[in-house]
Amino acid sequence: MSGLHIPLEGPDGAGTARATNLLAPNASPMTLDGTNTWIIAEPGAQTVLVVDPGPDDEGHLRRVADHLAGRRVAAILLTHGHHDHSGGARRFAELTGAPVRALDPRHVLGDEGLTDGDVVTAGDLELRVIGTPGHSFDSLCFWLPGDAAMLTGDTVLGRGTTVIAPDGDLGDYLRSLDRLRAGAEMTAARVLLPGHGSPLPEPLAALDGYIAHRRERLEQIRQARRAGARTPQEIVRVVYAEVPEHLWPAAEMSVRAQLAYLEERQA
Repeated sequence: MSGLHIPLEGPDGAGTARATNLLAPNASPMTLDGTNTWIIAEPGAQTVLVVDPGPDDEGHLRRVADHLAGRRVAAILLTHGHHDHSGGARRFAELTGAPVRALDPRHVLGDEGLTDGDVVTAGDLELRVIGTPGHSFDSLCFWLPGDAAMLTGDTVLGRGTTVIAPDGDLGDYLRSLDRLRAGAEMTAARVLLPGHGSPLPEPLAALDGYIAHRRERLEQIRQARRAGARTPQEIVRVVYAEVPEHLWPAAEMSVRAQLAYLEERQA
């Protein structure tokens, strides 16, 4: 579950020296081009990490396994538990013999989960875990210092904006964006590698845009309420008028999250 834009041509193979994307064939208005499955490894290394195996699609999972060409998967990591990212994890674990690590214990296969501050290794490669709740309660991002790259899952997309899912929270999400923005500036991040859509080569600009967009939407909802819109459906018709109607149910999820945020603060 991700954003509100029509899918375009996918970014299969896009990435960095240490991160290669294999695109799952699950394109939709909610998943953009499809789910990005990221293979993370030092150049030439025989041990890899796989981030977000994607949906339970046998063809995609076997394609990823075949792409590894005999290399060992040290761990399968989940940015969060939504099905388009995690649905194939159990089957991919069967194909590779690798454990599945996630924040939500329901998705863990093996002895270790994931939490903020963890460092996951594969040979000489390091991937650092950053807790970024908001899109979902269990959302994580992964910092790849070797490439100054951040894998963002659904917290930041390659285009469009992220839906706040029913298991997410807008207050948490805004704090996560602020944390990512501060971290990206401090580390001189060079690229964001999202869970859907193409890499973003200007991290600070992308994060500034996300933060500004959220603030703008909140003000639009305030104005819609002052103008008489009361229900989430009425607010969607006003605030998301430019969004195709078949995407309004997804927009309504974000509106409900934004209303909860405003009501908590009586704004």
